[in-house]
Amino acid sequence: MTATSDLPYREVADANGRVYRVGETPEQLMGRSRDWMMWLPWLAMFGVSVFEYGYGAAEKTLEHVHHWSLSQAFWLVAIWTVFQAGVAFPAGRLRERGVVSARAAMLAGAVMCFLAFGVLGVSDSLAVNIVFYSVIGGTGAGLVYATCINMVGKWFPEKRGARTGFVNGAFAYGSVPFIFVFSYLFNEADFSWVLGLIGLYMLIVVGVCGFLFKDPPKNWWPVDIDPLAWASHPKSARTLRMNPPAVRQFGPIEAIRTGQLPLMWFSLAVIGGVSLFGVGYQVNFAKQVGFGPFVAAAGAGVLTIVNGVGRGVVGWLSDHLGRKRALILVLVVEGIAQYGLVWAGDIRNEALFLFSAFLAGFGGGAFFPMFAALTPDYFGENNNATNYGLVYSSKLVSGLVGFGVAASVVTGLGFQGAYEISGAIAFLSALIALFLRQPGRSKGSEIAVRPDPALGGPA
Repeated sequence: MTATSDLPYREVADANGRVYRVGETPEQLMGRSRDWMMWLPWLAMFGVSVFEYGYGAAEKTLEHVHHWSLSQAFWLVAIWTVFQAGVAFPAGRLRERGVVSARAAMLAGAVMCFLAFGVLGVSDSLAVNIVFYSVIGGTGAGLVYATCINMVGKWFPEKRGARTGFVNGAFAYGSVPFIFVFSYLFNEADFSWVLGLIGLYMLIVVGVCGFLFKDPPKNWWPVDIDPLAWASHPKSARTLRMNPPAVRQFGPIEAIRTGQLPLMWFSLAVIGGVSLFGVGYQVNFAKQVGFGPFVAAAGAGVLTIVNGVGRGVVGWLSDHLGRKRALILVLVVEGIAQYGLVWAGDIRNEALFLFSAFLAGFGGGAFFPMFAALTPDYFGENNNATNYGLVYSSKLVSGLVGFGVAASVVTGLGFQGAYEISGAIAFLSALIALFLRQPGRSKGSEIAVRPDPALGGPA
């Protein structure tokens, strides 16, 4: 639900008419500090991470127990990705219109995730699992992901990069324990109960977190940070110069017409396929070139941990370096990592493989919070759930290519050929990102904040 109250507040506007609502504390709005709205989304994202980032380690056992082919197993998660990404836009639209609350979205997501893993553990029918794991589970995980990312951005408007990156990172490294479980303890004898327990774990964690979710009022700004003083502080002024706020609040149609939202969509679609390919196939690649199960699992663990932690680090870095520069940096690193993995496989060098997995993890995850933070930076916060839902929907394409089409590429060209193509695609995404520009702001324009009594609000 959205926090509303009859508490006194004032509104100030910057030189572009951007509104800040000041005067209400988180304790007054929801009975606890806003830190809860960072840790609860973080924990919920941690809970659902096993869907995507643990799948590669579980895939071989799924093939064996359910008698599926490599292609069938990966099309299951490819279709999951379509629904996980596709639900972001309609869910965001319904939330912004007040039809669906954050709490309702999270509780529905928790139940859907539980059903997905429960059915996967008892049915070997690919069609049934497409319905429950891919469609229902993907929708549930997408509801959790989109709600958590938008929630933290609303409660931390002045620290969006760092906080969004931190919460987003849990979607990756939360799967690390399950990677080792799937690599060592997951077999036909314990197949059903392991998946059932994971489903129950998600139901409890996501359900409890979601029950406590609450949105702030639109345009809310923390009462202990005066927007006038924050904008003039040297440290904040640098952050504003590197990441100036949106010139106004863009609706989804307006954001599309700027040309920047479609460009962001395309860049994310391209690099998303590279990242998901690494998540899904790295364990199989390591085993094929002769590395042992520990190195294969450790490589996947390194990729996943750095994938998650790197999101927080780059989120913090982007507050100082600039979102666009940080984004281009991680895209280039991801491209380099793909060729490093090919080289490590060619010379059978485990140390180089783990180092390249480190780079792949860093580059393959940090771009997600960059796009999540760039969206309100470019188009404002009030329609962020919808606007970012549109950008994130590019994962519809990424999942089909990175998981599904990649299976055919691996079959036809081998892992080396697939990784070489993946590296080239990563560099293409970096090239596309060079053309990103904030709509409506000329280079060098000033950032100023002024009180505007005419905007009203209770005294």
